[in-house]
This record gives sequence, structure tokens and C-alpha cells, in this order.
Amino acid sequence: MTIHHVDAGVLRVAFEQHGPLDGPAVVLLHGFPYDVRAFDAVVPPLVAAGCRVVVPWLRGYGATRFLSPATPRSGQQAALAMDLLALLDVLEIPQAVLAGYDWGGRAACIVAALWPGRVAGLVTGGGYNVHHVPSAMTPAAPEDEQRLWYQYYFHSERGRAGLALHRQALCRLLWRLWSPEWRFDDATYDRTAAAFDNPDFVDVVVHSYRVRYGLVAGDPACDMVEQRLCDRPPITVPTITLEGGSDGVMRADGSLRHRPHFTGPYARRVIDGVGHNLPQEAPVDFAEAVLALMAGANQGDAKSTD
Repeated sequence: MTIHHVDAGVLRVAFEQHGPLDGPAVVLLHGFPYDVRAFDAVVPPLVAAGCRVVVPWLRGYGATRFLSPATPRSGQQAALAMDLLALLDVLEIPQAVLAGYDWGGRAACIVAALWPGRVAGLVTGGGYNVHHVPSAMTPAAPEDEQRLWYQYYFHSERGRAGLALHRQALCRLLWRLWSPEWRFDDATYDRTAAAFDNPDFVDVVVHSYRVRYGLVAGDPACDMVEQRLCDRPPITVPTITLEGGSDGVMRADGSLRHRPHFTGPYARRVIDGVGHNLPQEAPVDFAEAVLALMAGANQGDAKSTD
């Protein structure tokens, strides 16, 4: 597969592109610790439907690089959203269906909330995937806190050193814990794990898990966007949220309280037996959600589990 590169915002973004350039656009966005390979089985049905499919590596992953050494290696949510918006601009995509999970779902949710005119539809894993930083230090239930151990690990310099020294083993452990029913093989993991050798991977990851708790400063260039997110802006575009019934990060019912944040056509789907890596574990369901939005399906008529 050919890897394309384009200068967009503060990044030289590496991405794969499939399908006709004049087709309706879909942007697929991976999370941590994954990469574009998560969408390998999602892309073909989208291309068969005539879509232009763009699959970028996020900042800190794969061949994506910062253009300047002076740019903060931020992993904050606003930076991810601004990266996505810049990529849409440079690729001259006026409007797209955005589909992502984890970090990628967060970028997609923010663009959908703040720039809805750019979003024809949204597929997001985990519901309203936007951090409310002002309340981030409010403890969750103990069982939910236990699931977030890796985030607290990255708050310390021991965690930074552990990620730098053991990034392959640590990320593989997270794959197992977050997707307990997914039996991936070594080759599947290795194809993605190569993306973690990016020189900015550790800095971006560690910053992401510190800034969301208000433990470190964010990139000043993102301040205005972060300030807008403090108001929990609603998502008005047609949306399908996907939940893994066996997600080891967040319980599938954890997003039920997110319903008020979606004020447009909305459906919530739980996929039994699937963990956190939604597109790679359930590519048919993921692609079907995208295609439903591409077809302009009335999500108010869709079956919802909320």
C-alpha cells in the first residue's frame, strides 16, 4: 500500500488513501496503541461503495512527523482535533464522515461538535469521547479506576521510562487487557507495533495522559479549542456510537449517560464479544455503521440500545 504525505498544520501527515478521489469522503482515525492497520478490513466495503477513504497516522505514530522541533509534542485532545481539521483542509475535503475510536474517536467527536459543517456523519467508539478536563480529578468508581491504571502509570517518570523501554511489550499487554476475547496473532500485532517506533511516540503519549488530568500545561496554540470544550458542546451531526461488549477500558454501559450530548439523529450499538479495538475486531459492524451514515440513513429509525 502506498503511503502518502502532506504538510497539514504542524505535521507532515502520513496517510493511506483508497477509492476514487471524487467519491464521498470518509476519514478513519485510530487510537492508542493502534494504527491504520486497524482498518484494513473496514476499507474494502467502503471502497466498493464508491467512497474516498483516508486513513492517517496520528501525531506520534508511524511516518507522521512534526514539521518543527519547536512544536510541543502535545497529545491533548484539541491538538488531535486541530490535526484532523488541518488534514481536511489540505486534502480539500469540505465534508466527510468521520469514524474513529479511542484517540481517533476523540478527534472526530471534537470536530463534529465544534465544526459540524465539516462532518456529514460521525461513527465513534465509546460515546461522547471528549474529556472534561475541569472535572478530571473527580474519582470514578473503584472498578473503573482500576481499568485506568496505565494512565496513572504514565503520570510518573517511572511510567515514561517504562513506555520508552518496553513500548512493544506494554502496548501488547494493553491489547490483551482491553480486548480479552480477541485472539490476535504475533504478525497482526507486529504490523501495528512498528508504528510505535516513531521518535515522538513516548512524548505524545505521556503528554496525552498527563494533560487530560490538568497535571501539565497544554500547547498554547490549542487553548481556545480547549476552552470551548469545557462547555461540553453538543454533537448535532448524525451519529452512530459503537460499544464493545467486552471493552476492557470502559464498560459498555458507561456511555449511557452520554446520550444528552447528542442532539441530532443518533443510534447506539453494542457489539457483543468485542473489546476496545472496534474496527479490527468487528470490521463488518464498523463498516456498516459508516455506510449507514453515507447513505443518509435516518438514525432516528435505527434500533438503539440506549
